[in-house]
Amino acid sequence: MEASETGNPPLDGQVALVSGGLGDIGRATALALHRAGARVAVSDLAPVRTGRRMSPEFHYTRVDVSDPEAVRDWVARVERDLGPPSLVVCNAGLVVPMGALETTQAVWERTLAVNLTGAFLLAQEAARRMVRRRRTGRIVFVGSWAGHVPHAQITAYSVAKAGLRMAMKCLAVELAPAGILVNEIAPGIVDAGLSGKLMARRRGLREKTRRKIPVQRLLEAEDVARGVVSLCQPENRHMTGSVVLMDGGLSLKGPI
Repeated sequence: MEASETGNPPLDGQVALVSGGLGDIGRATALALHRAGARVAVSDLAPVRTGRRMSPEFHYTRVDVSDPEAVRDWVARVERDLGPPSLVVCNAGLVVPMGALETTQAVWERTLAVNLTGAFLLAQEAARRMVRRRRTGRIVFVGSWAGHVPHAQITAYSVAKAGLRMAMKCLAVELAPAGILVNEIAPGIVDAGLSGKLMARRRGLREKTRRKIPVQRLLEAEDVARGVVSLCQPENRHMTGSVVLMDGGLSLKGPI
């Protein structure tokens, strides 16, 4: 990561929030933001003792992002301990492989609660505080190519990510005059997390999947992290309401 004109890291002095910070993408993003100079607070559902193993450099809190009170408490605690957050990465998510006809109400509601409602609650709470303090900032939603290409076996997840995209655009319009830029990064198939575990379990699946991607490469968690950090750069003054699609051309072909 290049230093700024002052010689300091580009995000020096800024405070970043990363939800879902113990997952592969969340962890990579937190590390990338830290390397760029930000003070980073992460949340997840794991016990605090587990979160502390990530790194002593990170402020960890156990948070269910679908609980508005828990989100408010987390952001307030980070503001008290590290300073007012100006970078927000709404990354917490879950996916339950299940077709539309098999999807239970419980799976539907929990998937939307975490992937959509939880992301909105975090963005909303952080933005409210930025506006009150008249601070500019960056909010990045971690979406998915599944938000615009139908996926038969992850119906609830696809619907949640499609809703996330519209939430991002609505917030972008409202917050632009305050200098708060809101964007989405939409990864394709990442060789990490649930998809990475699935490919590791099924012999030959990783190579079969790779061949179906036009660029012939699977994403790594670090690729997504670099994309997130690029959207947080101070030099980004005009991109808002945008989707950075990192799917290697998958969406040009449709579901695999």
